[in-house]
Formats: sequence, structure tokens, C-alpha cells
Amino acid sequence: MKTTYRTAIHDAIRDAMRADTRVVLLGEDIGRYGGTYAVSKGLLDEFGPDRVRDTPLSELGFVGIGIGAALGGLRPIVEVMTVNFSLLALDQIVNTAAALRHMSGGQFSVPLVVRMATGAGRQLGAQHSHSLEGWYAHIPGIKVVAPATVEDAYGMLGAALADPDPVIIFEHVQLYNTATDVEALGPTELSGAAVRRSGGDVTVITYGGCLPKALDAANELALAGIDCEVIDLRSLRPLDTDTVVASVSKTHRAVIVDEAWRTGSLAAEISARIVENAFFELDAPVGRVCSAEVPMPYAKHLEQAALPQPATIVAAVKSLFGSRP
Repeated sequence: MKTTYRTAIHDAIRDAMRADTRVVLLGEDIGRYGGTYAVSKGLLDEFGPDRVRDTPLSELGFVGIGIGAALGGLRPIVEVMTVNFSLLALDQIVNTAAALRHMSGGQFSVPLVVRMATGAGRQLGAQHSHSLEGWYAHIPGIKVVAPATVEDAYGMLGAALADPDPVIIFEHVQLYNTATDVEALGPTELSGAAVRRSGGDVTVITYGGCLPKALDAANELALAGIDCEVIDLRSLRPLDTDTVVASVSKTHRAVIVDEAWRTGSLAAEISARIVENAFFELDAPVGRVCSAEVPMPYAKHLEQAALPQPATIVAAVKSLFGSRP
């Protein structure tokens, strides 16, 4: 049966709320409206306003409420409409949620799940098209995941709710309508990368919304005789360095695809780890495909030009081989 990414998230929230009365959902327009991305449709009718709460337009306020609810014994899921709005709640996430276990000497934990849409590609302009996953992956005290598949979209939510510490889930806006055939959905680990395509010539490392583009590029490169191994990071903190290094040690080349800006990016961190752990395995410099270093354009053709695309991934991979026989 075909299941969309959006439906998988909806069903994960519904199943969690059915299984545990401590699970509550907070956010802007998640109740009566059903969520900006239609993820929470019908949940207010089933669970009522005590467990599905529309909040005022104050990310600082309702993320703080989520932290307080978690400290009080609930298992809150807080939806932040888009990642750029989460900047208004950085104090709560970074200075409170991420630090409380440490600052209390292990006496308190914050079992909080924050979900947010991320990424560009839908002509939402420079203020609503950010990819700031790397900012959050920089912070000790939280886990950061980016489900790229329907299976992970469902499974990571349940695993996040079971975690005693804060988990940030990034859902790329371009993935909500994607669908795949699945027989059953179940829990998924919050750590560990996945090899989505095996290959022997080059490792393409990516996550979230760029995974479909990387797989498309790998299929095109296969026609040119270049066999790509595609790694889906899945978890951005902690990063699964071992899987990346094992693949690069096999293929001896690497390209990292990251929708964030190149400067100070997650791609830069992964590149550094490859150099630190597999430098002598490399037959070419590590390549990076990132978004153009500009505020994201609104015009569709400019937005597409600014983002990583299968064609730019193909070009980056081919550049590592020079003139391939």
C-alpha cells in the first residue's frame, strides 16, 4: 500500500497518542486547521483540546511550555511551523532544553520532541526556505534527526518520544507529498546512517530532502559507468562517522550533498571527519554540493538554480574522476 511521508508522520503521532496518554501535541494551527502541512488533521477530534493544543504565535512561549510539560511528566510533541520560526525559540532549546540534564547533575531530563519543516523548493522566499539543521547539530544535549523516507518519518517519531532527552526532527517540505509502498511501519533507531544504494566508485553522502536527488544522480552516473554508493545520514547528531568512513575506504572518493550554505555547514563537518579518519584512503579531494551563498530566491528558476540538483551532483562526482576511461 502506498503511504505518503505526510501520512506516516500523522499516523506516528496518532499511534503514539493512542498508546500513551502522556503524549500531547502543541503548535500553531495544529488543531482545528489540521496543521500547515496537514499532518495533524483529525487529531483534535479524536483526542480533544487538552491533548491537541493550538498555541499563540509565540515560539519562545510554546516551546517553553513544552519544556515545562516534559519536566512535569508529559511527553510533548511541539510543532514549529518552519525552521526559521524556531530561531525565536533558540533560547528555550539551546539554553534550557539542551542544558538541563547537565546543569542539574543528571537530576532532570527533558523528554521533548520538536518537529519542524525545513528546506526550500516551494517558492517560499528567503525567510521561509532555510536549512539550519547544522545549527542544531552543533549543540550538545540534543539529538537531531532528518528522516528522508516514509519508514523513518514514522519510526523516528516513536523513538524520539521514548528518548529521555530532547530530540529535534527536521522534515523537509519537499518530502511531504512523496509516497512509497510499505507493508508495515514500526520503530526506527535515532542513530546510524543507512546505505540506500551500494556502489564501489564514489560515496555520495546526504540526508533529508536531498536524498531523492542523490539517488537520481546516482542512476544517471551509472549510465556513465560510475557506480555510486549513496549514504543517508538519518541522524545529524550523533553523526555515524563509522559508516561514512567505511564507505569512503571502499570507494576512495566522496561527495557530500547538503542543502545548507557551504560556509560552516554540516557538509564541512563531514568533510573534516573524512579527512581526519580516512585521508590516506582518498584518491581525490572531498567534493561538496551545497546551496548558493545567497538568501534563497523567490523566483522559481532562481530558487532551483540556487539549490543542489541532480545535475550539479553528477558534475561534482564526475570532477573527481577527471577523464574516466
